[in-house]
Amino acid sequence: MAQVHTNQSLKSIFGITLMAAALGLTACSTATDPDVKARQDSMKSYGDAMGVMGDMMKAPDTFDAAVFKEQAAFLAEDAATPWSHFENKEAVGNATDAVWSNADGFRAEAENFQKVTAELNAAAQTATSIDDVKPAFGEVGASCKSCHTDFKVKTD
Repeated sequence: MAQVHTNQSLKSIFGITLMAAALGLTACSTATDPDVKARQDSMKSYGDAMGVMGDMMKAPDTFDAAVFKEQAAFLAEDAATPWSHFENKEAVGNATDAVWSNADGFRAEAENFQKVTAELNAAAQTATSIDDVKPAFGEVGASCKSCHTDFKVKTD
């Protein structure tokens, strides 16, 4: 009986140790550079907005024009925010070297994102169905993917 208790205690200690290590690694991966944090915060907000709209794309019967309009307006209004936070070459974060070595290409991606989010916002302002915003939403998604393909570190 004592042997089972000892094995169970060791398993518990081992499990707690693994959880503590995982939490420690998560804490270490948090951005400390203000530029990295600012752009990660913007990108997370963009992802959240795209998620809300994307859920409506997947289930068109849930389309809420007012909510979609609000999310599209947020993207368009905030579309210029993160790019100034890529000026410091030391603030790498999840950016690839191409952000700085191909600055013209990166700038073109940023400008395209601003353009397509403005187009999505314009479509959303008068949308009465998902079909009214579907093409523009697809362009925003393609812009995100295109930029991340060349300028964001690949993660598994």
